[in-house]
Amino acid sequence: MPFRRPLRVKFILPALTEATSPYWRPIKYSLFPPLGLATLAAYLRPDDDAVIVDEHVGPLDTNDRPDLVVIQVYITNARRAYALADEYRAKGVFVALGGLHVTALPDEAAGHADAVFLGPGEQTFPQFLDDLRTGRPLRRYASTSGRTLERVPPIRRDLIRRRSYLVPNSIVVTRGCPQHCDFCYKDAFFQGGRSFYTLRVDHALAEIDRLPGQHLYFLDDHLLGDPRFAAALFEGMRGMGRLFQGAATVDSVLRGKLVERAAEAGLRSLFVGFETLTPGNLAQSNKRQNLGRDYAAVTKRLHDLGVMVNGSFVFGMDDDDASVFRRTVDWAIEHGITTATFHIQTPYPGTRLFARMEAAGRITTHDWDLYDTRHVVYRPARLAAEDLKNGYDCAYREFYRWSSIARGSLSHHSIKHQARHFLYAAGWKKFEPLWDVVIRAKQLRIMMPLLEGILSKVTAEEFALDGPHQATSLETPIALRPMQP
Repeated sequence: MPFRRPLRVKFILPALTEATSPYWRPIKYSLFPPLGLATLAAYLRPDDDAVIVDEHVGPLDTNDRPDLVVIQVYITNARRAYALADEYRAKGVFVALGGLHVTALPDEAAGHADAVFLGPGEQTFPQFLDDLRTGRPLRRYASTSGRTLERVPPIRRDLIRRRSYLVPNSIVVTRGCPQHCDFCYKDAFFQGGRSFYTLRVDHALAEIDRLPGQHLYFLDDHLLGDPRFAAALFEGMRGMGRLFQGAATVDSVLRGKLVERAAEAGLRSLFVGFETLTPGNLAQSNKRQNLGRDYAAVTKRLHDLGVMVNGSFVFGMDDDDASVFRRTVDWAIEHGITTATFHIQTPYPGTRLFARMEAAGRITTHDWDLYDTRHVVYRPARLAAEDLKNGYDCAYREFYRWSSIARGSLSHHSIKHQARHFLYAAGWKKFEPLWDVVIRAKQLRIMMPLLEGILSKVTAEEFALDGPHQATSLETPIALRPMQP
């Protein structure tokens, strides 16, 4: 039936069960607003009525009947997403599902939706809205050719409850990643079309200019992935007085002078996917951009620029044995990794890793709630599943011990570097009860001055207090250094 009046649209990001539990509310669920849904909302007409509900930061009332419900589905909220979709469809509401999990398993999702979206939605959602208004919506919309960010309207940030998030100033200026790692969930999301593309630089700068305050967080998978775009972006940001965080790869940090330009523009913390210290694992997972790279040179270069490092590491790859946990933690502490994100290797559906393991009969469960990088859902090659889980838990405990935080901070060569490391790492992991109080009081904004203070620039004078960073025996190529348990 065609809609001859403005649409009433409800966008929903369903939460994991534990994220809404009164007994456990980690800070990570209140970090970033759902920019993907706010981007889709920008395609609505001015007279349409829209609301975004992020169940991680507030309750969801389903006692309504909008014309359209759009639900973002990722693997560990799929069960909740499908339940919500079924509930609204039972009331006659048109339900559309999209996101990583829908793209990976469209037939599964289609059983709970009136329409499903495969891949990024910028090219398909406007057409869907036109079809819906005329009463002829399709069952499936797949993004393939013609992907571009040239005509993306400004994100509907007016629909975001800023005070509910620690980092409301999050932003995405690219889509996808130029790398194609076998375990990456997002690689399948961009199949059938361009897998990496960017905003126009002037549009990115205009979006940045819309955001108040100093702090920004770029949620891009690879902020340095297009060197020409990134260089122009950082040049445009110079003089803005921004402090920002983002993500990049090992090879992009070591290549050229792009990371120096980023630091001049305000880069203060970088998420780096080291993934593994074992070259064989890199080759098996097609993460060849890390092969032969000097991991220690990455940390040295970033620390010399006053940039903190959030290192990402994966356990349970086929060359991992019982020594991997201690080796990884010791290396991260010795090289001044400020925060570490550890993962149990997870073969997400739609990835080459999943296909390989499924064919080999190594997948042990299809309970998507367990595909959260904290549970073992396959048979490891050289570890018992229980040992992998215990080693993962132990790695987090060991890295975030007070003594480990202190050791890591002392690896830096200026007092301010040391203080920033200690405060940032301790604040993230040691004060979750305090974070919980602040989150429940909806006062996350009062923490922003503290975050900006920790991220403030380390000046040349402060860096020189203890002299320049001197090379140590640890700074040899990781592929050449013998591994010690």
